[in-house]
Amino acid sequence: MKGDLTKGSVMGSMLRFAVPMILGNLLQQCYNVADTLIVGRFLGPDPLAAVGSAFTLMTFLTSILLGLCMGSGAVFSIRFGQKDEKALKEGMAASFVLIAALTAALNVAAFLCLDGIQIFLQVPEGIWGYMRDYLAVIFCGIAGTFLYNYFASLLRAVGNSVVPLVFLAISAALNIVLDLWFVVGLERGVAGAAEATIIAQYVSGIGLALYTWLRFPALRIGRGYWRVRRERIREIGSFSVLTCVQQSVMNLGILMVQGLVNSFGPAVMTAFAAGVKIDAFAYLPVQDFGNAFSTFIAQNYGAGKKERIRAGLKGAVITAVVFGAAASAVVWFLARPLMLLFVDAGETAILAEGVCYLHIEGAFYCGIGCLFLLYGLYRAIGRPGMSVVLTVISLGTRVALAYLLSAVPAWGVMGIWWSVPIGWFLADAAGFLYYAVRKKRLLAWKEKRAD
Repeated sequence: MKGDLTKGSVMGSMLRFAVPMILGNLLQQCYNVADTLIVGRFLGPDPLAAVGSAFTLMTFLTSILLGLCMGSGAVFSIRFGQKDEKALKEGMAASFVLIAALTAALNVAAFLCLDGIQIFLQVPEGIWGYMRDYLAVIFCGIAGTFLYNYFASLLRAVGNSVVPLVFLAISAALNIVLDLWFVVGLERGVAGAAEATIIAQYVSGIGLALYTWLRFPALRIGRGYWRVRRERIREIGSFSVLTCVQQSVMNLGILMVQGLVNSFGPAVMTAFAAGVKIDAFAYLPVQDFGNAFSTFIAQNYGAGKKERIRAGLKGAVITAVVFGAAASAVVWFLARPLMLLFVDAGETAILAEGVCYLHIEGAFYCGIGCLFLLYGLYRAIGRPGMSVVLTVISLGTRVALAYLLSAVPAWGVMGIWWSVPIGWFLADAAGFLYYAVRKKRLLAWKEKRAD
């Protein structure tokens, strides 16, 4: 295996590791963006609004699995940095069993609660039929999402971010081809878009699992490791459960905002659906840079290299701020052309609202960039609870302000858009202040625990 991030140039090793992750998750966004583009262009605004709302819901559901995989990945990275093969494989087995069981439970719950979603998200009657058709199919892909994220987190934890990229590239291309075939060629509507997505998800998930087993024998879990030990479950849980809570709280807040957006009608729903997709592409690179930064910190934390951690944090913050400012400039000036990718020029109300959204939220991507770094930092050094605190600050502010400001006639839906960056910057301030005050204790915690 390769990918030891405890040696060599700090920013060089971090960026080389981050770039494949960034490219990979940009491709992963193609799953839903392909759905959105094709549905919007060929099926119209109401199906587009339905798929956009479904995307927010699916992001919430899969964030539970993603949080567990990310937390497990932090444990894998620390064990890899410590060169403890036994603990690594025991942790891998415990994590797989835990997340697989939760995946099954989540899948059952999703189908049982399907008809209650309309009330919870305040989905208009004219849009609910499309959304229900989409969700009834897309829920079947949750297990594929688990397989991909588990094995991607495992490979990234040991420093290999290239192989997950390759499988995402294949599945993203497949998704686009199948989207066009099912929606345009076979005329299967929004259900066809969902079918294309889940086929591509299973290709990436099963394919990556088989590839890892065949090409990375050092990561195979032998029979003796499948006896799940209580201490391994406890260790995985200490990192994963709080990371899962953090991801879930973050996306639950977004889901609550989605419900508020839906109450403003189909035009605002459609504008928000398109704007969220543009957001995803604009700040996703810095989100993945935050995940790569987390792996870098975790490996060096396990190896006890404090100076590399400090140097990495400084360089990462500068990189996130510069990239966020550049992304904001692009989105600000190209807001209307970007919206026109999703909706026709004749949909003037949708275009105006989408441009307003991008001019407000899109101006502050440096805020979310720094927040992703803070999430990664506290997850990597065994303080996922702090990530939860920052998420509560960010999302609590967002949800509270969204409901308060949008109720003011002079603000209306614009109050929802302004609530987002305010939440980001309050959480950033809290996260950096906590690190500055507790820096010595935070970086010494693992050494004391290891003793």
